[in-house]
Amino acid sequence: MPTYARADLAFEKGEGPYLYAQDGRRFLDFGSGIAVNTLGHAHPHLVEALTEQAKKVWHTSNLYRIPGQEKLAARLVENTFADTVFFCNSGAEANEAGIKMLRRYQYVSGHAEKNRILVATNAFHGRTLGTLTAGYSDKYREGFGPMPDGFDRVAFGNLNELRDAITPETAGILVEPIQGEGGICKAPEGYLEGLRKAADEFGLLVMFDEVQTGVGRTGKLYAYEWSEMKPDLISSAKGLGGGFPVGALLATERAAQALPAGMHGTTFGGNPLAMAAANAVLDVILKPGFMDNVLAMSQLIRDGLAAIARKHPGFIAEVRGMGLLLGMKTVPTNVDVVAKLRELGLLTVPAGDNVVRLLPPLNITKTHVDEALAAIDAAAAALAQ
Repeated sequence: MPTYARADLAFEKGEGPYLYAQDGRRFLDFGSGIAVNTLGHAHPHLVEALTEQAKKVWHTSNLYRIPGQEKLAARLVENTFADTVFFCNSGAEANEAGIKMLRRYQYVSGHAEKNRILVATNAFHGRTLGTLTAGYSDKYREGFGPMPDGFDRVAFGNLNELRDAITPETAGILVEPIQGEGGICKAPEGYLEGLRKAADEFGLLVMFDEVQTGVGRTGKLYAYEWSEMKPDLISSAKGLGGGFPVGALLATERAAQALPAGMHGTTFGGNPLAMAAANAVLDVILKPGFMDNVLAMSQLIRDGLAAIARKHPGFIAEVRGMGLLLGMKTVPTNVDVVAKLRELGLLTVPAGDNVVRLLPPLNITKTHVDEALAAIDAAAAALAQ
């Protein structure tokens, strides 16, 4: 189907942060499959874990216990606010599960009238009908109506507007701590803590969409850890499987009481292959010092981009983000910048607000940063206005 406007590139193998096209060209992958390939391509530990599991059992369904799920859930609980985890296949599925939990929590708590969810401008939560409605883009919703009801939108980062929008029908709040598709927009200082305070005051739950920000991408396992608050739910996917499709909804026991046996489910979610991949990712990123490298490489990239901005005025308007979730708001169109960088052997990802996302594997080194910065410098020389 003509669903994607694909670049005319096909890759036949990958190694570390590099992809190799069918014609032999090598590309430095600073897109990571849109923040998915946490440890790059063909990471030996991930390959071994997935290969060994493939020799045993691929799928049993959730009619039976899956030891890999129990292991992964225990590790996520140990390293986050959560008490319990539901596994699925994607970020959109994790968000749908969270939306259901936000609403049904109020229902089982005796507040069936509380069924509306506060969401933010410039948000992106997925492509299902429910997550499209929670998201901001009218373009993505065109022709798919009527859209589901139950979402009220407020300006991202504006606590006063959010508090004013709370009504007796409000069930919860759904936001991204850093908006990815919206342009790598970080929540203002104190905003996340303010959400927690408002939720506690009005009896609401807070859910963070950490599909893009999670699994070490910002320099902590999940981005909420940079704040002084804890959410009730977070959705996770993308980098969790290191390239293998897996999603998760992490929640407190209090919130999870909303979905007892039979109230939600999935056929493929949490299958043994996905759990082997995700556990292998955690084996690596939970090692002492791993996050230090994420933050060190982030600073090197930021310093390099600042130097390029001084050298080539009219190219970089602003640098955004945290850790290795970085965005360049460019003066030339981001589409042109992404295309030029691809010509120069560097793969990047566009986002809203004319931003070019830099989403490299989390285990890159200074050599890879230097190579990426050289390509960006060459693109700036060609495109600076």
